[in-house]
Amino acid sequence: MDKNEIAKRYVLLVISLFFSALGVAFTKSGELGVSPISSVANVMSYKFPSLSLGTWLIIWNCCLILGQALILGRKFQPIQLLQIPLSFLFGWFTDLGMWIVSWIPISSYPGRIAMVIIGIITLGFGISLSVIANVIMNSGEAFVKAVSDTLNKEFGNVKIAFDVFCVTFSLVLSLLFFHFTIVGTREGTIISALLTGVAVKFFSQKLKKPFHAFYTITDTKSPV
Repeated sequence: MDKNEIAKRYVLLVISLFFSALGVAFTKSGELGVSPISSVANVMSYKFPSLSLGTWLIIWNCCLILGQALILGRKFQPIQLLQIPLSFLFGWFTDLGMWIVSWIPISSYPGRIAMVIIGIITLGFGISLSVIANVIMNSGEAFVKAVSDTLNKEFGNVKIAFDVFCVTFSLVLSLLFFHFTIVGTREGTIISALLTGVAVKFFSQKLKKPFHAFYTITDTKSPV
């Protein structure tokens, strides 16, 4: 890849972070839980509301980056440190998304479900763009890859186990912080876990060719 293509891929990655964060904001606004990987940060934002959800997502993502470094040791590549500024961007975009969706009135349970569905579609769109960009993985996916590579286990199986861990951890935190009451992790979390992958697959199939044509530079010089 030349520099122009690399730059376009990173621009696409930043755009993907915005839509992914907006998806989290839509889901969060439904107050029915968020995606599994964001569930821990969501519970923490309820317990310590002085810090925004976006800030807690930054903290959580940085913990996952630290986890990668500890797991991989010398195999941890310095370029993966780019996950840190990308995590900050994602957190800031999430708070911006929360402000954007705060203007949407929600007065009924069907409305909350609708927000969750819109959030899943938007999140799936954002993740598909990051997959198409194919540069730096987000901290959650990179953590899963670090574990799967170290244990020599299937990535998909480790991803499922990681999502289960995130939801379980969020439930434990909720029970500890809120007097054995479940807060911040509800049916929306389950719906998100089941449908986000479907949305990612759909958008990836539809968008791969158009975006590939956008950022791929074709050498038009005649052969010598």
